[in-house]
Amino acid sequence: MKKEFVKKPLKFDFNDDKPKDECGIFGIFNHEQASELTYLGLFSLQHRGEESAGIVSCHEENLIEKKKMGLVGDAFDEETLAQLPGKSAIGHVRYSTSGATDIKNSQPIKVDYSRGQVAVAHNGNLTNAKYLRDELEAHGSIFTSTVDSEIFIHLMAHPKYKNQIEGIVGAIKKAQGAYSLVVLTDDALIGVRDPHGFKPLCIGKLGHATVLASESCALDLIGAKYVRDVKPGEVVIFSNKKCQSRFPFRGKQQLVSQCIFEHVYFSRPDSMIFGENVALVRERLGAELAKLHPVDADMVIPVPDSGNFAAIGYARESGIPYRAGFTRNHYIGRTFIGPVKQKRGFRVRIKLNPVSEVLKGKRVVVVDDSIVRGNTARCRVKALREAGAKEVHLRISCPPHISPCFYGIDFPDKEDLIAANHSIAEIKKFLEVDSIGYLTIDSLLSTVTAHPKDHYCVSCFSDKHPLAPKGGFGKFALGRNRR
Repeated sequence: MKKEFVKKPLKFDFNDDKPKDECGIFGIFNHEQASELTYLGLFSLQHRGEESAGIVSCHEENLIEKKKMGLVGDAFDEETLAQLPGKSAIGHVRYSTSGATDIKNSQPIKVDYSRGQVAVAHNGNLTNAKYLRDELEAHGSIFTSTVDSEIFIHLMAHPKYKNQIEGIVGAIKKAQGAYSLVVLTDDALIGVRDPHGFKPLCIGKLGHATVLASESCALDLIGAKYVRDVKPGEVVIFSNKKCQSRFPFRGKQQLVSQCIFEHVYFSRPDSMIFGENVALVRERLGAELAKLHPVDADMVIPVPDSGNFAAIGYARESGIPYRAGFTRNHYIGRTFIGPVKQKRGFRVRIKLNPVSEVLKGKRVVVVDDSIVRGNTARCRVKALREAGAKEVHLRISCPPHISPCFYGIDFPDKEDLIAANHSIAEIKKFLEVDSIGYLTIDSLLSTVTAHPKDHYCVSCFSDKHPLAPKGGFGKFALGRNRR
């Protein structure tokens, strides 16, 4: 039975319809300015999380950490970076898809245990996190945070492992779900990607230094050369002794399930993700939209910034002129990542403003990356009408979202997803648009060419999940009665 729409007073909250990713990770080994370059790398990954930022460096076999709530620029200055000496470092920017908003849940997580010091930064969500944590606590483990990332530390510390590398390999064999990791020890930098390859992680070179990053745009900023992606299920180890790769899951069949939404929305357009440039994929998304949902119109406008390249593709394929119909206030950043709604509301109301002189009396195709709840899209359509748009035709560069994500995107519950509860016709009526068009799953997958189509996760569009949660799941599943 479909839910009834509940009409509420419209607010210009340009945040409500945007999904939220959880983290960006960065690591560098064998460079005299490791912490400074990590700081710059995190700046490039700021769009992946604005809640907290942290860096751990290694100096004379000692790990030093600095973490703070807020943006990278607020967390670090010259004085703070000077307190992070050493030739290797890892960093993390966070949005909380697992665990409460608290400094204790910021990353990297650093510990000192029987085999030495180790720090871990994690991008993704474990689907068996609650099961593992309950099991670990039953055997005496004491957790200091409510994030699933800390589970890796406790699994690594099991006495049966002879060294830290063996502990990392043992830990990922027990973990299930999405995890790209950068791990720092007193003599090595390790990168890990889960066998399904849900989240991106790439390798770069900067002179004699090695770099790991969630996106290649972080390599570009520091002048590093992109080498390749860490392969699904691969553990890469960089040390003074040697560089090596291990494949702990070799021989065990695993379904590669790279997150297609990295191309649709999360990653920066200048990044290489899963072997392809994001901007070019988005242009192909827009072209597919134009083929599937043509319309007579006077202009194509994007919802900036994530809709820009898809709108270019739509305009090129359709022959309809591309115009900038919205002006974005860039001084407030990608505010949808801020996890505190009370603080978020005011900032997002000033995020986008229609350009009435461009729109007045025009038939407009609006290209956006996604619709989640629908309230924001409805507000935006209202703003366009008030600015004088004669017709508003909405085009979405992905299929309808009908399921939450269990692998690191903080989509709302299914009951809050507009497309999970309403038909396209009902959504059109609610948004008050003249027409609406989404991509199909097949058309979406036709735009990526570096890997076979079945190597991408589309579970939020299909409701068919590569891995089901085990023992409870949710953003605060590990934090109940512990916060």
